[in-house]
Amino acid sequence: MMQMVNESNAPAPLSMAVVPQSFLNGLMDEVREVKSLLQKKSEEEVNSQWIESTQVRKRLGISAKTWQTYRDERRIPFSQFGRKIYVKRADLEKFMEDHYIDTTK
Repeated sequence: MMQMVNESNAPAPLSMAVVPQSFLNGLMDEVREVKSLLQKKSEEEVNSQWIESTQVRKRLGISAKTWQTYRDERRIPFSQFGRKIYVKRADLEKFMEDHYIDTTK
């Protein structure tokens, strides 16, 4: 049960509520769960975004010919609509992770 506490009957800019600790803990758990779900959803949305071919080339720092070779060899999955080519951000990230060279070894 919540009680509103106010020192006077006049409207105050600050009001407080007294709640049981168990209620507050439950509320905080729910807030953390919502935050986690929103972060996961945000990551999924980012990874499912499509990037245009020119952006992919710029990110990889490769020429148009090298990009054509990568596509011919199916190194990175892509979609093509007419002359437009798109790559999912997650596929590009995976390609980059797969070719990561650890210099600390």
